[in-house]
Amino acid sequence: KAAAAALKKVPQVNCSWQETHIRNYNYVDISVAVSTDAGLITPIIPDADLKGLAGISAEMKSLAKKARQNKLQPHEYQGGTFTISNLGMFGVKHFSAIINPPQAGILAIGASDVKVVPNPAYTPENGQSQFKTVSVMSVTASYDHRVVDGAVGAQWLAAFKEFCENPMKLLL
Repeated sequence: KAAAAALKKVPQVNCSWQETHIRNYNYVDISVAVSTDAGLITPIIPDADLKGLAGISAEMKSLAKKARQNKLQPHEYQGGTFTISNLGMFGVKHFSAIINPPQAGILAIGASDVKVVPNPAYTPENGQSQFKTVSVMSVTASYDHRVVDGAVGAQWLAAFKEFCENPMKLLL
C-alpha cells in the first residue's frame, strides 16, 4: 500500500520504457515476486492504490497460493507497473532486485532489525532513557535510468519512507 501511494505521489516512477518512448500509467498495478518450484513469478495486485491493507493482504495471499499451485491465469501475472521483491522473510537484510522490463522500477525489501538509537525526547531532567530501540527495515530501489533518474527515484523513496513511517497517511 505504501509503494502504491508513493507511485501516486511521484507518478514519474509509475511508467515503463516502450523502445521509443516512455509510457506513463494512470493506474497502479503492483507486481509482487513469488517463489515457486518452477522459479519466480510476479502476480499483480491491480489498482493497489485504491485498495486497503486488508484487501491487498488477502489478495496477495490468494495469488501467492495460486502461483505455487501453478494456477495463475495470464492476466494475473502479465503487466504490472512496478514490482516489489521481499527477501526479508529469509533473513536477508539488504539486496538489489532486477527490474522486470518494461517496468521502470523495483523495490527490494529486506528483513527488519532492532537498533538502539538516541532518544530525541531525552533531557537530563525528564528521567527518560538517553536511548531507545526502533525497528529498521532496509529497502533498495532499482530504476531503469532511461525512464527514472536518480533524483526522481530518491523522491519516490522519500515518499515510500513517509508512508511507512506514518501509516495513518495511507488512510487519508
